[in-house]
Amino acid sequence: MNKPKVICLCGSTRFVGTFNEYNKKLTLEGNIVLSIEIVAPQSTENDPQYVNPEGKKMLDELHLKKIDLADEVLILNVGGYIGKNTANEIAYAHQTGKPVKYLEPVQNKGKENVYTPVQVQ
Repeated sequence: MNKPKVICLCGSTRFVGTFNEYNKKLTLEGNIVLSIEIVAPQSTENDPQYVNPEGKKMLDELHLKKIDLADEVLILNVGGYIGKNTANEIAYAHQTGKPVKYLEPVQNKGKENVYTPVQVQ
């Protein structure tokens, strides 16, 4: 077996089902998948990203370290949605020279699959 590709999934935690779907799909294709850490979407009072700002900051920084470990980044931009944290992860991936792919096409200045956090509203 050749060395497996390491792929880091990024996107909004509101799409936890999509994270699970692509984690499984990419793993079964022989990739190593790095994904989100902890999500309790039905119960925000138990989700560290909502109840503990310091914990959320730590998890965000940990996810950037996962990008460092990855060969490429896959943005799970369901419905075209890219939030502030995901935009920061995209910018970080570009700054570190990681290839960035998108689940759904992104249009920016006539170039597909290019994104800059400046456009986030």
